[in-house]
Amino acid sequence: MERNLHYLKGSFLKDRLFANNFIITLLFVLLALAPLFLSDFRTNLLGKFIAYAILALGIDLIWGYTGILSLGHGVYFGLGAYCMAMYLKLEASNGKLPDFMSWSGQKVLPWFWKPFAYAPVAIILSVLVPAILALIIGYLTFKNRIKGVYFSILTQALSIIFVVLFVGQQAYTGGTNGITNFKTIFGFPLSGSSTKVTLYYVALGFLILAFIFCRWIVQSRFGKVLIAIRDSENRARFSGYNPAIYKTFVYCISAGLAGLAGALFVPQVGIISPAEMGIVPSVEMVIWVAIGGRGTLVGSVIGAILVNSLKSMVSEGFPAAWSYFIGISFVAVVIFMPYGLAGLLNQIKRKIYTQKSVKRYSSAALNILEESGCDEYVR
Repeated sequence: MERNLHYLKGSFLKDRLFANNFIITLLFVLLALAPLFLSDFRTNLLGKFIAYAILALGIDLIWGYTGILSLGHGVYFGLGAYCMAMYLKLEASNGKLPDFMSWSGQKVLPWFWKPFAYAPVAIILSVLVPAILALIIGYLTFKNRIKGVYFSILTQALSIIFVVLFVGQQAYTGGTNGITNFKTIFGFPLSGSSTKVTLYYVALGFLILAFIFCRWIVQSRFGKVLIAIRDSENRARFSGYNPAIYKTFVYCISAGLAGLAGALFVPQVGIISPAEMGIVPSVEMVIWVAIGGRGTLVGSVIGAILVNSLKSMVSEGFPAAWSYFIGISFVAVVIFMPYGLAGLLNQIKRKIYTQKSVKRYSSAALNILEESGCDEYVR
């Protein structure tokens, strides 16, 4: 009897895992083959969307699995992007002062720019700087039990502060125009076709690693605590867990992923400006996850790539209609598909596997009844 029960449970879990693994594996295979069929321009554009998908994974961790809605994640994305942009700008300047600094009357390279002359330092700081800022913000807010809409408003204020700060510091950040005019990365020309393809696959590799890392987190005991905090923070606290520590830690991870996404975004796009740190981009990031399906990881990746692909297609033909399109899409998803595209797919899969599993499990169920002495029910 125990063997049959184990069979029933194991078969059901195996079916679910197989379905989820199949979807994400298929997605990654399609992304890996995409450059073979796309032009350099489209490959570069898709690489940017892949960077966005890494950012979406971080948002899904805190929103979908922990219940923390951040409307200022553009700040962490922008900080990571600026860290990489500073390295690229110094490399393009060939040891000279960056052009926008000369235009602003700056005579000497600022001290905080000097470490970014080294690629490893820039890459590490692109993840570390956003994570440190998230640690400070998260500790101060979550320790004082600030949550819900109040935390969302706080993150919006953070976004406004950083946009104003970066716009005002023209001599150090490039002001409204940001940092641009990059030429090479690690000595390779950014305009070269091989460089663009390489950057694409580097971004895809980091997306796969980020997905595996996030999946490991949500399937671990730590992830179960995050879900418990999302469902009932007070109950988790009364059970002996400190929600502030868990929320701060996962918030730092999310910010680090956003910074990594920003670092991968810059060399493919060729510019970073304070506009990317604003409230509107931050809200759009949340919409990617909402449309894809929060609390699924797979949905966040699909949402980021799908929404931005549609944005590119619609804006090319109807530039003024994009904002209406994304607004209508978000409202439609909230009303008709509250769990997003991934949730809809899960419902369809659940119905299909339920129907297919009835016959498969019926014989095992009959064996259980016979072994338990309930032969009259079998007849």
